[in-house]
Amino acid sequence: MASLSQWVQGARPRTLPAALAPVAAGTGVAVWQLAETTGTVDWPLVVPRALLALAVSFCLQIGVNFANDYSDGIRGTDDDRVGPFRLTGSGAAAPGTVKAAAFGALAAGGVFGLVLIVLAQIWGALLIGAAAIAAAWFYTGGRKPYGYLGLGEVFVFLFFGLVAVNGTAYAITPHPHWVALLVSVAIGLLAVALMLTNNLRDIPTDAIAGKRTLAVRLGERGTRLLFTAMLLLPFALLVPVMVVQWQVALVLLALPLAIGPVRTVLGGAMGRDLIPALGATGRLELVLSLLLLLGLCL
Repeated sequence: MASLSQWVQGARPRTLPAALAPVAAGTGVAVWQLAETTGTVDWPLVVPRALLALAVSFCLQIGVNFANDYSDGIRGTDDDRVGPFRLTGSGAAAPGTVKAAAFGALAAGGVFGLVLIVLAQIWGALLIGAAAIAAAWFYTGGRKPYGYLGLGEVFVFLFFGLVAVNGTAYAITPHPHWVALLVSVAIGLLAVALMLTNNLRDIPTDAIAGKRTLAVRLGERGTRLLFTAMLLLPFALLVPVMVVQWQVALVLLALPLAIGPVRTVLGGAMGRDLIPALGATGRLELVLSLLLLLGLCL
């Protein structure tokens, strides 16, 4: 039976910044919009909805991590693992137990999402929420998982960038804005960078297992260059936002955090040597999103 520590490792806490970042950014956008349009911010409205959005995001992230652990484990993809600990592949937990944990986390996310939808009266989000849960499972689950076809980064950009940022903002103030779109693209690119780091590390084992991720398709050099672009482009995308809200320039304080992972990835690191870059990329996304939240709220 897996220990509590092993279950925590299996949940992959280093990926959780990708769940917190879009909610923080979306909340910042909503607060800025409320201040701009009404001259005031109804914090008793903002805080509960932001916390519910965060609960949804965390549950979906943990759910997809457990689902990935289960699906890759039963397919044998994790038999020769060089990355972080896996519950199924290591034999620490029975596949059925990991699958149940995945479904439990996704179901919890669905419940939190339903509460948020009822609270905000955004019934159209039901379809988007259902699509997000399905995407979490079919990343590596099902007969033809899209993660094995090189589409993982596309769905991460969509659901942990565009949907999560704009969805959070819309749940707080139902008025779409171009600032939210730019912010969502920036956050989505950082989420893509996080996945690219993970998939770059796993190129050798994924190729053998027949998992044709984007990193496998692009090769090492192409993946390293794309990772660098994904890490730096968000800062350029946020320049127009700085023009309308100069305090958003605070995000530039996060730019030095990109130096380490870029140096590691472009320097040719592979295998376990890329694990620190994964954590550093997550920290960059987290810090940038929190600075963005602060800049939009000032």
